[in-house]
Amino acid sequence: MSSLALRHAIYLRSLLLANRFRVIRTIDIAAYCCPERPFKAALTAAQRAVRGMVKAALLRRYRTDRFQTVYGLTQRGVDWLAEHGHDATSSIRRVSDMTNPEHRLWAQFLVICAWSRNLDALTEADLMQRLNPAVKPGAKAASATVQGYITVDVHRTKGSVRKHLRPDAVAYEDRGGGVAWFEVDRSKRGSDRQADLTALISAIGSKTADGKVLRRVVVMCKSERIERDAIRIVEALASTMNAAVLIEGRRHIKRYDDGVYEVLSAVPFKRADGRTALRDELVGHVIVQMLPIWLPKVRLDAGNVYSMDGWFDDNYLPYKRPPLLGRWLAPTSPLWPSPDDVDDNDAV
Repeated sequence: MSSLALRHAIYLRSLLLANRFRVIRTIDIAAYCCPERPFKAALTAAQRAVRGMVKAALLRRYRTDRFQTVYGLTQRGVDWLAEHGHDATSSIRRVSDMTNPEHRLWAQFLVICAWSRNLDALTEADLMQRLNPAVKPGAKAASATVQGYITVDVHRTKGSVRKHLRPDAVAYEDRGGGVAWFEVDRSKRGSDRQADLTALISAIGSKTADGKVLRRVVVMCKSERIERDAIRIVEALASTMNAAVLIEGRRHIKRYDDGVYEVLSAVPFKRADGRTALRDELVGHVIVQMLPIWLPKVRLDAGNVYSMDGWFDDNYLPYKRPPLLGRWLAPTSPLWPSPDDVDDNDAV
């Protein structure tokens, strides 16, 4: 592929991404366009593309209240996409009103990382739209038929309540099947949200609103303190569950590795003599890990003090895949054409 064709492909994917999510970061473009490259090379390519698109007024740069640099799609970017056969709408007015879209940005980053692993993935808003296709985007939640992605009994000090829970993001896994549910924890959970997380973990192995099976709950934490709190919640639940009497359906939580827990369920099976017994079978995992908040801070110069760990080649994104399931397959380039599509003059 020629350098001009490669630049065009990156511009096209980047602008379509900006139209899809309305606000994006450079690291989003790196993950969406260059997941197969080492982080330094992916970030270099993304930064070069962003500079070109900003200079051409296809994207506009903004600075949030938390000093994050984000980008919105301009009208010229909309026109550029129209020239190449894609409908779009400008997002700069919406982005200019955003003060702290950090939670939104991390949720969509996890979705992008799941896409780069060839998984179908959705943010909360897109998921609810898929579950309620007749409801117009942006409509009030009360008008939706499906209110949540899973319904659980949440136990609180004043009793139990039936509650609909929604993920910050969700990925449908091809290998092993089932659903991975993402929680983006930017702050310490209060008692109500702690109870919600406990109920969610207890529901691993249960069916979701679309008939899929919840296999993994992934808690992505902004700080080590939040990570410790999440682990404490998991281990407290494990202590309670593991002390329960062995009956059919009883859950058991077993620590597998740092931040990785297996969830097992007691299921009946017949012995050779015809008697029925119970045994634990793996139904899913709980994974608690840090958001890679250091990656957007990396500077490609001698003054960089931030780690480049946690990229795709580290088996870290969109979450640390438990060894029992095997490492993630290495991403392939979404830009490079198949051999049948490569012109001899463009071959490298």
